[in-house]
Amino acid sequence: MVVAQTRDTVLELLASLTPAQTEKIRAPFDTPDHQQWTYLPGSVPGLALTELTPVQQQLVERLVATDCSARGAADVWAVLDAEVVVRGLPELPESGEWEGSIVGDRYFLRVLGDPNGTEPWAWRLNGHHLALHVTVVEGAVAFTPQFFGSNPAEVRTGPKAGRRFLAGEQDLGFQLLHSLEPGQLELAVVSPDAPDDILTRHDPVADPSLLHRGLSYGDMSADQRQLFSLLIGQYVGRAAGPIGLQTWHDITDHGIEQLTFAWAGQTTPGPGHRHYYSIAGPTFLAEYDNTQDNANHIHSVWRDIRNDWATDLLAAHYTMHR
Repeated sequence: MVVAQTRDTVLELLASLTPAQTEKIRAPFDTPDHQQWTYLPGSVPGLALTELTPVQQQLVERLVATDCSARGAADVWAVLDAEVVVRGLPELPESGEWEGSIVGDRYFLRVLGDPNGTEPWAWRLNGHHLALHVTVVEGAVAFTPQFFGSNPAEVRTGPKAGRRFLAGEQDLGFQLLHSLEPGQLELAVVSPDAPDDILTRHDPVADPSLLHRGLSYGDMSADQRQLFSLLIGQYVGRAAGPIGLQTWHDITDHGIEQLTFAWAGQTTPGPGHRHYYSIAGPTFLAEYDNTQDNANHIHSVWRDIRNDWATDLLAAHYTMHR
């Protein structure tokens, strides 16, 4: 169902484009920059959201809502809300009416391959603090790499003071940390200093060897495991239900006991309290940091070590059809 709805929405969007828009948004699936992405500000290949008509932008919203859960879709537009705050732009209108906002000049939509064919294809929405990569291979979908960030993490002045972005990623991380016993903390807290950014950066292939091991799921109590599972759910729960469920099955099938939680930096929240954590296992990798701008600037990433860019799905597809 998700694959069919994704394809139909992308085809409807493509049919609505002008030739100039089409030239910007489309690329071959095997384009040399297929695995290049960034969460830094600036221009990237694709069609800027500001270049879309109101009808086209509604189709983009439908596409995001198809492949993301309700919370995941809300997080996508919250990234743009935070961009409005940090750039001092006019406030975004309600969802469905954001087409006039200049904030879309930093977010680009791209379609790789032919959604109407039988070969693999992909769509992606990439820009400052946002990277959605959705790859369709026959009847299956891959959802990573996925990046969500926010500057600010919390609005501290003005009429929106108190609004927080990506709050669950921070709060659950601290809850899990504070639930640990002294012996567990010795394993989990790997450094008193948080790194300046996520360690895997925006590399095409995530390298789990860059991360500290930390405390394993198998060495946690039942209550701690529940908190750990909720924290993982903050990442996989952004995907539409079937995609997130498949991810959870992959995690458990490959040994959830091997997942580890590592913390660096301050162990209590607060202004200037720089902190970082990572989660890593045989298939799943996530990183979170809040270190920049007086610890009010979040980066978070979810990578599938086996299936970023649908690597496993593509291998099976090409093996079957060669």
